[in-house]
Amino acid sequence: MLDVSGLTTRYGAISALRRVSLSVGANEVVGLIGPNGAGKTTLLNTVAGLLRPAEGEVSLDGRPVTGYSPDRMLRAGLALVPEHRRLFAQMTVVENLRIGGVTSAADERSERLDEVVELFPVLKDKWATAAGYLSGGEAQQLAIARALMSSPRVVLMDEPSLGLAPVLVDFVFDLIGRLRTEGRTMLVVEQNATRLLEVADRAYVLRTGEIAAEGPASDLLAREDLFDTFVGVSGNSDPSGSEQT
Repeated sequence: MLDVSGLTTRYGAISALRRVSLSVGANEVVGLIGPNGAGKTTLLNTVAGLLRPAEGEVSLDGRPVTGYSPDRMLRAGLALVPEHRRLFAQMTVVENLRIGGVTSAADERSERLDEVVELFPVLKDKWATAAGYLSGGEAQQLAIARALMSSPRVVLMDEPSLGLAPVLVDFVFDLIGRLRTEGRTMLVVEQNATRLLEVADRAYVLRTGEIAAEGPASDLLAREDLFDTFVGVSGNSDPSGSEQT
């Protein structure tokens, strides 16, 4: 479904990614873990079209999409849930959702609004509320729901549990598990490596811009050396603190 081959992304003379290759199969949840500064967000942003790679290729369903703009990538079937949510703060919840479904016809957007409300009932209660007034947990739910509004073939999630209170962290990982059961295809970056490996099918470990390990999530979870050697964080650490629900 999603294939990344030999991807190199640079910031000036610095290579943030060096010939990274990975794949995400249809109906598969793939985790991407590693220490801060490893290049995880850079990888998602490059795949999503926010950054242009210096080398390498990205393909979706066997079709080259390297260098597509973010809007063209969305129309191709790939949606990003960005780090820190990046909502339109002055717009209401429903306006943010409708923007997420901009690639669809009006009747399809209406159907998808009903679908995301079933997944995120709290959003219906906040329908007319400006996104900037949502709590951290509500905002994260809106960011994920907005991405789902385009009925993407592949969803990229960047740190979906970052800064959330424990009960919302549980909700996020339960949601990833439910979406996996529904057959969604996802590539998820997450600092809470243990929780991600518990719900993912496979995972890659990124370290200093290169793939340091890969394999079935259950195998990586069983490696006692993994976190100290490659990941550099404990499975439950949250260096940023938690927001309230």
